[in-house]
Amino acid sequence: MTFFTVFFQMVALLIMIGAGYFITKKGMMDEHTNNQMSVLIVQIFNPLLVLASASNAVGQVSLDTVLLAGGIAAGMFAVFIAAGMVFSPFFEKDLMQRKIFQLMFVFSNVGFIGIPVISSIFGTEYVIYVSEFMLVYTLIFYTYGIALMDGKLTAASCKAMLNPGTVSGLLALAIIIFNIRLPEFLKTAITYLGNITSPMALIAVGFALANSDIRKIFGQPRLYVFSFVKLLLLPLLLLPVIRLVIEDTQLRAVCLVMFGMPVGNMPLILGNQRGLNVTACSAAIILSTVLCVLTVPVLLMFA
Repeated sequence: MTFFTVFFQMVALLIMIGAGYFITKKGMMDEHTNNQMSVLIVQIFNPLLVLASASNAVGQVSLDTVLLAGGIAAGMFAVFIAAGMVFSPFFEKDLMQRKIFQLMFVFSNVGFIGIPVISSIFGTEYVIYVSEFMLVYTLIFYTYGIALMDGKLTAASCKAMLNPGTVSGLLALAIIIFNIRLPEFLKTAITYLGNITSPMALIAVGFALANSDIRKIFGQPRLYVFSFVKLLLLPLLLLPVIRLVIEDTQLRAVCLVMFGMPVGNMPLILGNQRGLNVTACSAAIILSTVLCVLTVPVLLMFA
């Protein structure tokens, strides 16, 4: 898989982001529409794509490989938590704002962007591995993420772990474990519905870009340094480790791409809920998403 092959696949995703930008600027999409669309992605289409991926992977993907992906995901989050503790003081002096940077290091956009990237480069059957990253993400966010911001772990945060994302991930795991073959008509339906995820998620990114101050996004040098560390440096430092534990070159490439995903929305949402200034976080989300068009092909060259 050459640099330019992957690059042009990433450019296709960038065009979809551009479509969201154009639609928003033309007044065809507003905040209410975007919010409703985001709910549909998170609650309906994303979980269906995970289930479709699992059903299409039955007989092609072994349980050991899926569990290995889950273990790699857990290791990735452990490294990113440590990296956030080490590097965040270099980007922010204020203690509370520094917590936002710690969250930004840890919580990448493994679902919203990860699924479109993995399905476009490798195929939808590889989304089953993404579901493992999403499962671990949810567990880490509602434990470490909440505890970092609040200084404690609450029963409400633990209860929030039960959501459509984790349910679909567990069902996908059950499909692989018990070799469940869904009826063809059902598999076709959930596959078509799940395929809505990628373009809709990227249009939502375009909406965010259209409603942001371009100068604040692309005019902060520290965010370029942050993006370099998160999108390239950390994944490449982890590459020798996954070469040791993963023999399957495709799985290795998928995991490396997941390591290099841009900043996710959850740090922004958590910061907003706590009344923090999330301007830098908002800018980092969009900047890192745009930059991953270049960084993902570079990662795959090494993988």
